[in-house]
Amino acid sequence: MTKAKLVTLTAVMVMLLALPAMVLAQAQPPRPAVFGGSATLDGVTASNGTIVIAMIDGATAATGTVQLGNYALLIAQPLSASYAGKEITFKVGSGIAAEKATWAADGGGELNLTATSGPPPAVATPVPTLAPVLAEPGPKGDKGDKGDSGVPGPAGAKGDTGAAGSAGAVGAAGAKGDKGDAGPAGSAGAAGPAGAAGAVGPAGAAGADGEPAAAGGGLLGIIGLIVAVVALIAAGGAIMMGGSRR
Repeated sequence: MTKAKLVTLTAVMVMLLALPAMVLAQAQPPRPAVFGGSATLDGVTASNGTIVIAMIDGATAATGTVQLGNYALLIAQPLSASYAGKEITFKVGSGIAAEKATWAADGGGELNLTATSGPPPAVATPVPTLAPVLAEPGPKGDKGDKGDSGVPGPAGAKGDTGAAGSAGAVGAAGAKGDKGDAGPAGSAGAAGPAGAAGAVGPAGAAGADGEPAAAGGGLLGIIGLIVAVVALIAAGGAIMMGGSRR
């Protein structure tokens, strides 16, 4: 292989190796510029939802809305155009802001917009290109001291009494108790009334014949016989009474 062919082949190889890096560099767009700050219209803080527009070369480059009096815009360069070094104008609602800026890759910063509905001021104060927003964060500050406890508030009024709850379910029956001790014997009752008299018992056996009465004693013999009969009757009644009681 000649020296000329070797040089040519080396140059082609270098171009082929450099081509992907060149294509990649052309395909990646530059980092956008970011602007943010307060927004007023005719001297009054713009209301929530007011449209904020950034314009480059008379065309809209980015849009946003006002929230709590502030706005934020991210202005990215399209692949089909170049914004480098071009002037940016801003609109807040129907008004044109007096402030302007210059687009730079990874540029932007805080820019407070003051817009008026009428024509913009004849001479606008030039706004220099602001420092990039992506700055290194500062060190974290020390923790502040704990604040004093607040004064306790007054006690609230007593609430109304709640409604009574529903009755609970009946509980289960308890176990049967032990049998109690026998009580003491009662006192004897009062004696009952006497029973009716029993029937007359049968006549007793006839006694043995007595000695013949002496003369002149007939009356006394009769009396003695009567007494004996009565005694027999009484004895038979006693026997009958004893048998009925048994």
